[in-house]
Amino acid sequence: MNTENSYKHKKPFNLESGKKIKDLEIKYHTYGTLNSKKDNVVWVCHALTGNSDVFDWWRGLFGENCLFNPKDHFIVCANILGSPYGSSNPLSINNATGLPYYLSFPEFTVRDMATAHQLLADHLNLKDIDLLIGGSIGGQQAMEWAISEPKRIKKLVLISTNAQHSSWGIAFNESQRLAITSDRTFYSQSPNGGSKGLKVARSIALLSYRTYGTYVSTQVEVNSDKINDFKAASYQNYQGEKLVKRFNAYSYWYLTKAMDSHHVGRKRNSIDDALKQIQAKTLVIGITKDVLFPIEEQYFLAEKIKNSTFFKLDSFYGHDGFLIDTEILTREIGNFIKNTDSENKVVNLHKIA
Repeated sequence: MNTENSYKHKKPFNLESGKKIKDLEIKYHTYGTLNSKKDNVVWVCHALTGNSDVFDWWRGLFGENCLFNPKDHFIVCANILGSPYGSSNPLSINNATGLPYYLSFPEFTVRDMATAHQLLADHLNLKDIDLLIGGSIGGQQAMEWAISEPKRIKKLVLISTNAQHSSWGIAFNESQRLAITSDRTFYSQSPNGGSKGLKVARSIALLSYRTYGTYVSTQVEVNSDKINDFKAASYQNYQGEKLVKRFNAYSYWYLTKAMDSHHVGRKRNSIDDALKQIQAKTLVIGITKDVLFPIEEQYFLAEKIKNSTFFKLDSFYGHDGFLIDTEILTREIGNFIKNTDSENKVVNLHKIA
């Protein structure tokens, strides 16, 4: 069973900054049925411009006949704070003015996103999350949640993510925001404000999601006489326009700021101390050709998180490989689940004996 729902939090939502969001709303999807033991919950944290319909954007890993299917699992995916797909975001109506927030929407962090997930899990009466998974900023959310509620998360899968957003990643995000704010319409207080800038921002982002080899292979020119209208240029324009049609510049601006804020060690002494709090059996997956989240960042996570294993994904697609190479991910995550469940059975048998 696939259902789309919306949770409205009745109390003010306290942000890490000290500011509040009144009438917090979280759009979410659920798939399948919660079993009698309530131990079949799989929670998905989506990436930057994703949405709560994980069966739509993570096909091959999630779906009717996939590793994560509604027959065996109760799958939950919540649209993140600030995203325009149904959750509270800059285009939501500010009840104090009767108008959209736009740039008066309070800034939020990845930790705030994780806190919103916790509120929704409470609302759904989910005491335990059997498996929590996320890639990129989704992995950042999952990490924050596993640190703040270590007993709730039993298994954790972190893909192409990091403990602190790097200077390199922040530079990419700032370049995209510069593109957005250079579009004067961004300050026009209109839903389509900053659209031209958003198109450029998406073009910049794509260069960090793929690799040199990806572009050379897929956008190569056959006609050696061509001096204009190159395939690679058309591709950048197409992808930029595609995002403009489904997203907005204000959400994009806020979400990239939130990604920059990611630092699990903030107010927790250090990154090492924070990662030590994770109790979940953890699988860390790094991609060899990931430009945005270099594999060294995932090696670090696997080294610092106890009870963790590491898998190196050799993907031709770079950072986007976690959305594309689902056959390999199915095998490796499936093995991780089997091994972890087997270990837990042995432990439980010893306890009974």
